[in-house]
Order: sequence, then C-alpha cells, then structure tokens
Amino acid sequence: MPDKKFPKDFIWGTATASYQIEGAWDEGGRGLSIWDTFSHTPGKTWNGHTGDNACDHYHRYKEDVRLIKDLGVDSYRFSIAWPRIFPEGRGKPNQKGIDFYNRLVDELLSFDIKPAITLYHWDLPQALEDKNGWRNRDTAYRFSDFTDQMFRILDDRAGMWITLNEPLCSAFLGHLSGVHAPGLKDMQAAYSTLHHLLLAHGLSLTNYRENYNKKPAGIALNIGTPGPASPTSEDENAVDLYMDPNARMFLDPLYGKGYPDRFIDHLKTQNIELPVKEDDLNIISSPIDFLGLNYYFELTVSADSNSPEGYIVKSTSIPKTDMGWDIVPEGILRQLKWVSREYNNPVIYITENGAAFPDKMNKDGSVSPDPDRISYINEHLRFLKKALNAGINLKGYFLWSLMDNFEWAYGYNKRFGLVYCDFKSQKRIPKDSFYFYKNFIAESKLAK
Repeated sequence: MPDKKFPKDFIWGTATASYQIEGAWDEGGRGLSIWDTFSHTPGKTWNGHTGDNACDHYHRYKEDVRLIKDLGVDSYRFSIAWPRIFPEGRGKPNQKGIDFYNRLVDELLSFDIKPAITLYHWDLPQALEDKNGWRNRDTAYRFSDFTDQMFRILDDRAGMWITLNEPLCSAFLGHLSGVHAPGLKDMQAAYSTLHHLLLAHGLSLTNYRENYNKKPAGIALNIGTPGPASPTSEDENAVDLYMDPNARMFLDPLYGKGYPDRFIDHLKTQNIELPVKEDDLNIISSPIDFLGLNYYFELTVSADSNSPEGYIVKSTSIPKTDMGWDIVPEGILRQLKWVSREYNNPVIYITENGAAFPDKMNKDGSVSPDPDRISYINEHLRFLKKALNAGINLKGYFLWSLMDNFEWAYGYNKRFGLVYCDFKSQKRIPKDSFYFYKNFIAESKLAK
C-alpha cells in the first residue's frame, strides 16, 4: 500500500477527450472532424465502431459532472472539439458549440472542480484536412485562431490549459503507420505534421502569454523512455537511440534545445526534411508552466544492427493490460527522473495514467470487480510517491479515464473507465476502481 501523504497542493483529477465521449457528432452546429471521416470509413476501426454517439456526454454532461464530484477529484481534464467551435476550422465561431462548453465549465465550477482544458485531442476539422491538414503550415495559424477564441471565452474560469495532447500520436499514428486519422502512411507527412503541431503549440502559447496569461499553460506528451533488454552497453545505447524520435524530438525543441542533431541527420539519410522556417524554434520554445506526461507502459528495446534505426522493440513475458501493454509501474519513476534530469526539473503533471481490462456488466446490472485496474493504479501511485520523495517536481495526477469510451481504432472494445458505460442504454455504473480511487484521494487529503 503506497504512502498516501501527498503534498497539500497536489491536484487529483480524472480525464476524458471530446471525440471519445461527446457523441452528438452532427448536432449543435458541429462540423465534421477527421475522426468522423476515419471511423465512417470501412475497415478503419474495430467492427466499424464510430464516435457518433459515444457516451452521449453532450446531452448527459450534468450526470457526468455529478460522478466527477462524487469521485472527489480536484480537477477534471477534458478537451474542446475544434469543429464544435469552428465547423470549417476557421471563420465565424459557432455559438452553440461555445454555449456547450460554457455550460460544462460552469457546471464543474458549481461543484468546485477546476477545469483542465485540452485544446487539441486529435479531432481536427475535416475542412482543414481537405487542405492538407497538419501537413499544411497554415493549420498551425488556424489552431492559434481557435485557441485565441477559447482563451477569450474561458480563461477567467479555466484551471489550466493544455495546448496539445500527444502530438507523437497525431504525427506517427495518424501519418506514418496510418492506424489513426487521417490514416496516412507517409514519413515526410509525419515529420511535417510533427513540426507544424509544435509550431501550433508555440503560436498559441505566445499569444496566451501576451494577451491572457492568467492560468498555468503547458502541453501533454506521451514520450518513449524504454528499458534495455539487457544491461549491455549495446542495449543501453539502443534505448538512447529510441528516445531520439520518441522523446527528444518533442522535448528538446520545447525546452529551447532545437531538434536533436543526431536524429535530424538520420532523417536526412531518409530524404526527410523538417519544414522549419526562421524563428520557428523560438516560437516553439515559448516557456511552458508545466509539462504533462501521459504514462501507460514501458517498452523494452535491444540493439539490432540490421535495423535502420539501430534497435528493435522486444516482446516480453511481463503481465499486460487488455491493450497488450506491459505493466511496468516502476517505469513511471524512471521516466520522471529522466525528464527531470534532462530538462532542469520542470513542473510536471501526470495528465494520463490508467489501464484497459475486459470489464463485464452482470445480469443484475452490477459490474464485475476490476482488481487488476485497482492494482495498476495502486502501484503507479506508489511509484509517484517515490518520485516526490526523490525531489521530482510533480504537482498532480489525472487518471484515465472517468468512464469507458470510444478507444479510437479499437472502438468500444477496450475499457479504461472508472465508470462502466453501457453504450446501448448509456447507463453509468461506477466500478470498484472508482471507489478505490475515491477513497485513496479522501485518505490522502486526511493525511495532509
């Protein structure tokens, strides 16, 4: 059992994302997103599932906010659907979309829950994708226009701002492997997207600093900091090589180091060029108040001279979640230590951490126990306490996810929620893990 005495100002939270829970895909003036197009394309998602209805949060947000209140968290992290605000990605804002997020924020504040607002969690307006999406530099400026609108409306009530969620996934899963929207398999597109995403972050943050700047603002990354398959120098070097594209390509420019030279040289051997223009790196390195880290698992890599990258990812016998991800709670401590050492001990929030398991609803309407999820959460919190004891500047923890939802290409086949969602009836049923986390938070507050 982890030590439950966390710092007095430690923020406890839970998290969701717009396309994964809202539904109402064609209501309230909302435009199409790339995930509408992708999920409506046969063969792209598990069993053809879409986010059309999802958890129907758009209509049931009051019920969901009451669940959040009952959970006892300090903050709720959610994202704003860009196509709800600008159906065409630009132009005149849609008042009905603005009204929805105003209602949601006010409802949260009525229960003293601080809104942690993510501005981009992958649902790019399809109208911008039709103009080459994130491959097009102009999309970064359109994002800055969108975020300016949201700063203007919500900055007085926001708890914190997160510009982008997991640009690694947007770039690589969306444009290199093609398993996420928009479904491309093009290395140049992936790295152009990477740069334009970071530019969009920098433009938005620069504007925020100059014109608003009331609340903490940062970014949420899922970086790769794997473990070596063996303690040999070759495998340790493989780990270091792996972190170039999967960690340093995002963190280095954010912290004013530019893109890592070694990996840029590697990209040139593949005839890949980043579309960097004058002053871009200064814009990208606009100071962040905090770094969000999304941690779920730790990979294992080994050296491989036959691989163009110099390494391969190894399969292991480590116990896994329903996603097939290794359960390595000590990896969260290793990652936090590495980031703190390399980037001058920044303020960090764990903006996502959680696990999918095959939860079932019983015939009597109850939900089967989820001890594996409880164990997963418990162990990760134990290593977060070790991180705090080691001097890591950790300020909060957001558990993914509040409720079961649309898990991207996996559709409704993977359940991460503290709350079970019956997607047919839309009934919400708190799982045992909900009460575990609720009690942990309550006891941590008493321990203060």
